[in-house]
Amino acid sequence: MTTIVAVQNVRGVHFGADSLTTTSRKYKDSRMVKITEQGQYIIAGSGLASYCDVAQHIWKPPTPIRADRADMYHFVISRVIPSLKNCLKDNDLDFDFKDDDGFDLLLAVGGEVFYIDQTFSVCLDASGFYAIGSGADFAIGALAFGASIQQALEIASNFDPYTDAPFQYVMQEKTNLRQE
Repeated sequence: MTTIVAVQNVRGVHFGADSLTTTSRKYKDSRMVKITEQGQYIIAGSGLASYCDVAQHIWKPPTPIRADRADMYHFVISRVIPSLKNCLKDNDLDFDFKDDDGFDLLLAVGGEVFYIDQTFSVCLDASGFYAIGSGADFAIGALAFGASIQQALEIASNFDPYTDAPFQYVMQEKTNLRQE
């Protein structure tokens, strides 16, 4: 369980995440971060750790070119999702999830954030507020009422037993993608 938030604005995207990992018990270690950077991507994951680990540490996402910038949503659907699916399959992970067992990702590329769920749906929200994990509802509510990312994570940690400090913060500015 976890709380990860992202806020999209005209300059880019800001991420924040807690540091608590839970399975049969609670785990904390500074090496187990929930937000990673892979080339031009920021990848944040919640849910089944094996899927998040592969997405964040093994997967090599496709490199966008300048032409992709015109429609990053299409790029994520047409190139990023197939690449991610192939990597998960290559690492012996299937997509037969039971109930809410699965994973969610917040992925940023080119300074734009995308929500990806276990069915590989790609979603955007005009509000610019995104959250995943067990404390997501608390964090989204806090953001909607003007809280900063730090305040939203603190609020989530006060009400969600699976969210805890210290918090990690990462930012990605909107960029001009190079022509390839």
